[in-house]
Amino acid sequence: MTNLDLYAKAEHLLGIEEATEALYDLYRSELDEYNVKTLLDVGCGRGGFMRRMISDGVKCKGVDLSSVMVEECKAQGLDAECIEAKDVDGKYDAIVSIFDVLNFMDKEELFEFLEAMAEKLNDDGIFIADINTLYGFKDVAEGTMSNESGDEFLNVDAVFKENELHTTFTLFEKEADGRYVKYQDTIVQYFHKIELFKKLKGLELIDKQNFSLYDTEDKTLFIFKKRK
Repeated sequence: MTNLDLYAKAEHLLGIEEATEALYDLYRSELDEYNVKTLLDVGCGRGGFMRRMISDGVKCKGVDLSSVMVEECKAQGLDAECIEAKDVDGKYDAIVSIFDVLNFMDKEELFEFLEAMAEKLNDDGIFIADINTLYGFKDVAEGTMSNESGDEFLNVDAVFKENELHTTFTLFEKEADGRYVKYQDTIVQYFHKIELFKKLKGLELIDKQNFSLYDTEDKTLFIFKKRK
């Protein structure tokens, strides 16, 4: 099981449903300003945002590096693949990366990803993504939490140091014979300064806004346009 699959397995115990819905609302309202007919959702999860956009008449494709998430999307009849976004065929009017997707890449990976996304956009296409602010990492994400539900128990321990957040997930699941199985892995997220997003060859940063998801201005939303 990869660390992203462990995250997928434990996600329902994290209490992020309300935050996820708030992000979907924000992205949807921003996309309303553009004539979007095709959309690529990078880090699509279980397909919640794609379902919303499909209901608006947008043709959607999703990619996620968690096979667990992708299989759930496919079970709903959604077009999703467990591949790198750079390997997706075709071009799109809009690309989105919702809920810290960019924070899972280090600086070099991020530059490569963003330039690859520019190549996947149609002319005048837009790319929208959000990241954690420094405050979001240090004062919101760092710390320890636990939760349990039925035969499951989750502990999350997050430490922010040298611009990296190391989050260790420990999940216990009760088996039919009464024994508990332990799953544990660590996910690393990286803090990125705003200046980095102004140095791209293929994408032009046309708007950015800080917003509050869990606390005061813990997130920043970026809107990019494909450079001509």
